[in-house]
This record gives sequence, structure tokens and C-alpha cells, in this order.
Amino acid sequence: QVRPVESGGGSVQPGGSLQLSCQDSEFPLDHFAVAWYRQAPGKERERVACITSGDYTFYEDSLKGRFTISRNIANHTVNLQMNSVKPEDTAIYYCVADHFCGQGMSNWGQGTQVTVSS
Repeated sequence: QVRPVESGGGSVQPGGSLQLSCQDSEFPLDHFAVAWYRQAPGKERERVACITSGDYTFYEDSLKGRFTISRNIANHTVNLQMNSVKPEDTAIYYCVADHFCGQGMSNWGQGTQVTVSS
């Protein structure tokens, strides 16, 4: 089974940038659809972006101008570049890998904390 792991989280000031990465130690993610979700304190989990195995991308509309999802073929990872971050972006960020970008994606990582504050 694919078991993705997130990395790259941490603390950043408002307006700053951060890049998250999703990878799996046993399976290359090249042929998986991979989505990034986030869950802020006291709020439900929401999808941020998804990239298909064919590199089609989908974004939550309000984040499209600031966040970019991409695939790094060389190291078989999927990244989420976060620019112009806001305090409201504070959340645990998860990646999930499956066959399709759709509802019911499985194979979740454990998450990485992103904290945006002064």
C-alpha cells in the first residue's frame, strides 16, 4: 500500500513562502493522483489542490493565485508551493494519494504543521 509522508512544514511570517513535499518510500508517486488537504483548528478538512497522474491540476479557487501544486519527476514527489501566506493558512497539511482526483481518496499521510504568525 502507498503510505505518503509530508515534509516541509514549519512556522512562517505572513506574506512569506513555504514549500511542502509529499513522497512515499516504497512507491513512486508518478502514477498516482495526489491531493493536498488542510485542516485548521476547529474547522473541517478542505482540499487545497490535486494533481492527476497525467499532471492535470485542480485548485480551490480562492487559493489558486497563491498556491501551486507540481510534480517533481526526479525524486517522485508532489510539492505544494505556498506564497503570500496568511494567518488563515495555519493548518495541518495532508497529502493523499490515489488513482483519481475525486471524492473518497485514500492513502493519507500523517500531516505536517504550517503556522503563519508574526
